Amino acid sequence: MSSQSLSADIQLIQRILPHRYPFLLVDKVVDINGTQSAKGLKNVTMNEPHFQGHFPGNPIMPGVTIVEAMAQTAAVMVGTALDLADKDLLIYFMAIDKCKFRRKVVPGDVLEMQLTTLRGKPGGKVWKFGGVATVEGEMAAEAEFTAMMDLPQEA
Repeated sequence: MSSQSLSADIQLIQRILPHRYPFLLVDKVVDINGTQSAKGLKNVTMNEPHFQGHFPGNPIMPGVTIVEAMAQTAAVMVGTALDLADKDLLIYFMAIDKCKFRRKVVPGDVLEMQLTTLRGKPGGKVWKFGGVATVEGEMAAEAEFTAMMDLPQEA
């Protein structure tokens, strides 16, 4: 792997992740350093459907969607590094640990998610990641999570 970091725009993200609107929660992934680390970006807008009910008149991004956005960032990092675009990758949460929420995330914010691989290797199905989500440098959430990445078997 070269020392140049990789990135994934929305077109590549959609070729890696099975998620679509309204559950595609990462707009871009930058600074991809192999399967070790990456930064995801999510532009939070009022047009997102969860703001209709969470909370009306005081829109706040649900914490579970922040954790999901971190997980999607991790999957794009691994998918980009291991060339998994167009391979029908499926990803399942196995555990979420040490999850804390520190500030509200609201429409107009840019959520930056820094992800680091804690355990996992190419060819392995089970991976563990650490994630920190910030807005303008202020921590919004942090979590560790374990996921299983499943590729359909080649025929």
